[in-house]
Amino acid sequence: MKILPGTFYITTMGCAKNLVDSSSLESLLIAQGARPALAPSRAEFIIVNTCGFIHDARAESIHVLKEFARRKKAGQKLIAAGCLSQRYQEALLAQVPGIDGLIGTRELADILPLLSQLKENTARPTVPAVPEHERIHFISGLPGYAIQGRSSYLKIADGCRRSCAFCAIPSIKGSLVSRSKQDIVNDALALQNMGIQEINLIAQDVTDYGQDLGIQDGLPELLETLLPAVPDVPWVRLLYTFPGYVSSRLIDLMAESSQLLPYLDIPLQHADPDVLRAMRRPSDVDWVRQTIAKMRAKIPGLVIRTTFIVGFPNETEERFQRLLDFLQEMQFDHVGVFTYSPEEGTPAEALGDPIAESVKEARREDLMNLQAGISMRKNQRLINREFSMLVEGVDEDNNILVGRTYRDAPEIDGLMFAEGQGKTGDMLTVRVKAAMQHDLMGEVIEPSNR
Repeated sequence: MKILPGTFYITTMGCAKNLVDSSSLESLLIAQGARPALAPSRAEFIIVNTCGFIHDARAESIHVLKEFARRKKAGQKLIAAGCLSQRYQEALLAQVPGIDGLIGTRELADILPLLSQLKENTARPTVPAVPEHERIHFISGLPGYAIQGRSSYLKIADGCRRSCAFCAIPSIKGSLVSRSKQDIVNDALALQNMGIQEINLIAQDVTDYGQDLGIQDGLPELLETLLPAVPDVPWVRLLYTFPGYVSSRLIDLMAESSQLLPYLDIPLQHADPDVLRAMRRPSDVDWVRQTIAKMRAKIPGLVIRTTFIVGFPNETEERFQRLLDFLQEMQFDHVGVFTYSPEEGTPAEALGDPIAESVKEARREDLMNLQAGISMRKNQRLINREFSMLVEGVDEDNNILVGRTYRDAPEIDGLMFAEGQGKTGDMLTVRVKAAMQHDLMGEVIEPSNR
């Protein structure tokens, strides 16, 4: 199959923030006259937006790069972008010799001079190094969203000014950089005009929005402008909040707004104060209890998702038991659990990795088994209740619609399977008929406005 000059193909690895970066790269390239190819075999430039957050994600990104390098045709150029390129340039080039160019995480516009350089060289060029940029640079007017069906991720900031001991994100992304309020609102207006039903606001920590701009409690301020600007978007969801930064103003806004979904994603990472202090995380577990109690009292139907890390170097059996007890006490709706692995260059690397992998996996399984029972009981209490459902797929042969209620964020939570008529993108009212650990089954009652 012939390569089409001036074309590109982007593959995205990792998180939703990478999806947004890939979408922004696509918009940037199209604005310069390049065209997206329908298949990598037709593209002049193959771009892999890598993930370098944890070992498994790195391994997957390297595998994909190797596959593209193996299949690369004469005249094609392979570009590694994103986290791996930013963090492990030399190691990445050693493992995948077929890479022709690199760009990092902090300046998407670096793709333009790189492509010009690669086009000028008929022989294989020397791979250019990733330019040094201290901070992320957002290009004003460049869309900062990624659309999936009638749902979209909208990036409001990136980078992180925290110093969590286990996390390499600050070294990969740099410190917090917030997008301008006007650019965010303009993106939301564009999404509304496209008929998007759900906007998921994302950042490394959405509750830190505006701190670098000198704005205190900037997220509620942003939302107070954003929500009334897009009245036709029924669902606006917050992803990735930080313990201690969920303010009373934000709680009140979530309680009062019909658009801002009663859904809180707050990665707590642990519940033992000694482990949290070693992690360099907020260790006031009583704050968590009090804040969640306050939110549950004020916000009917509040859904809470969190994540935990097991097997951190100073996690004893007693400290792990404290985490189990906390999980039983708090009764979260959705929980993710990761086993600890030391990351090069992070403060926790010096602590070593003294806990056996078998112990970590056993602890992870104990937590997930406990949560499985909690999730099942919570879902069973939803039987006979009615919810709005965003339809994301249709099985016409079996008259089944697949989608989500507000209780489930895209890609990470459960699904709703409902009997009835509808099409992708519809917002319908459904009644729950049966419940599973993660998913719900129901029937369509009528179209919904929310």
